[in-house]
Amino acid sequence: MSMRGRHLDAYSMYKRGTREHGFDAFDKEQGPERSLNGVGKDIGVPSWKRSLRHVLVATLSSFLYGYHLGVVNETLESISRDLGFHGNTMAEGLVVSTCLGGAFVGSLFSGLIADGVGRRRALQLCALPMIIGASMSATAKSLWAMLLGRLFVGTGMGIGPAVAALYVTEVSPAYVRGTYGSFTQIATGLGLMGSLFIGFPAKAIEGWWRICFWASVAPAAILALFMEFSVESPHWLFKRGRAADAEAEFEKLLGGPYVKSAMAELSKSDRGDEADTFKFSELLYGHHRKVVFIGSTLFALQQLSGINAVFYFSSTVFETAGVPSESANMCVGIANLLGSFVAMILMDRLGRKVLLIGSFSGMVVAMFLQITSATSLVSRSSGVYLSVGGMLLSVLAFAIGAGPVPSILLSEMFPGRVRANAVSVCMAFHWIVNFFVGLLFLRLLEQIGPLVLNSIFGAFCLLAVLFIKKNVLETKGKSLQEIEIALLPSE
Repeated sequence: MSMRGRHLDAYSMYKRGTREHGFDAFDKEQGPERSLNGVGKDIGVPSWKRSLRHVLVATLSSFLYGYHLGVVNETLESISRDLGFHGNTMAEGLVVSTCLGGAFVGSLFSGLIADGVGRRRALQLCALPMIIGASMSATAKSLWAMLLGRLFVGTGMGIGPAVAALYVTEVSPAYVRGTYGSFTQIATGLGLMGSLFIGFPAKAIEGWWRICFWASVAPAAILALFMEFSVESPHWLFKRGRAADAEAEFEKLLGGPYVKSAMAELSKSDRGDEADTFKFSELLYGHHRKVVFIGSTLFALQQLSGINAVFYFSSTVFETAGVPSESANMCVGIANLLGSFVAMILMDRLGRKVLLIGSFSGMVVAMFLQITSATSLVSRSSGVYLSVGGMLLSVLAFAIGAGPVPSILLSEMFPGRVRANAVSVCMAFHWIVNFFVGLLFLRLLEQIGPLVLNSIFGAFCLLAVLFIKKNVLETKGKSLQEIEIALLPSE
């Protein structure tokens, strides 16, 4: 067996308990637990409650990510008037998209930071540029000051979600890992809705947009403070040679009866191999390249599914149907949040692959409704309502699978030695595709029209279904080591 094949995940002793009765079932003992040496122990499964509070603190980074994505939706007009660039669409676009450049840089270095200082410190560090950037934007007197603040915020946005995905994966029991992973999508949705709520008075109250930026400083400070009292990833500690600290963190996460079993399994991983110098070329040319390809392709298909078209133009379509833009944004936000809760419930029941296939299939149907609304087959009034229905269905379907699953899958599929850096590479690719989709979308809409453009989006969604069926491994209920072994290349 190869060196990688001997890596043992510390959570492989988690029994995959029944999930039919929700979280309450997780605390019940489901029969004897079998350790690696074959000796059965009637110790049941670790309580999900022990790790929950640590996961919730980490998801504050995703809340901030969603908040800063949406904070300029209702405030952009007021910002442009106060800072003197009203009517300059290029400047307005830069205020929106500068975050993407910062996020690309942040995500590219997130793996190095997470492996260098640990998951816990990395989440604290991601809060720092968000606090600085939000403060700069709130006090900005010019366009350039605003853009610099947005760039700082984007850097934190790039680091936070990537490290949070790693942290949640490494501190969660296998049988609730998907459920906990979906918390990040829910937190993002709550952040988006929070920014919409607080931004409503921006058009009526002069200078209110500054309050909207100041408001984000509080949750960023809470993230930095509360992570000080959260556990560090035992995987990272053990990889750094700090076995005693890893044992102490396992006791906090699992409880005393599970520590010896967890450490016995973790100690069988070859620390010497973990300590080898990591080279990024391994992800492109080594035996990890297949998983990098799968992860990067999933993120590309996620961005090419047309979801950005919904977020960009939902207000316009809803206004055509007689619905105010504020109500339109709230409808989209509610659909996104509802889908995220559905994903949380189903993630560890149906599995990641099923949700991905169902999600992209739903988006195919949504794009078909959008295409039909743009043809002469239906009346103008019917077309508007079909378009509205297609948009809401697209957001709902996206939030159920295509939104939360790729980041969860990536954190599960890579072995511990390369996990942080591999996730950072795939997330950087995600931001690149996101940037170009945002850059080219309006031009393509003008040149080829909504009918052809939505047909292209629908084709990408269909392609995603076929790609997932052929390439994606189901990870539901499996320990990280079981997943790693399943992805080992053939000798």
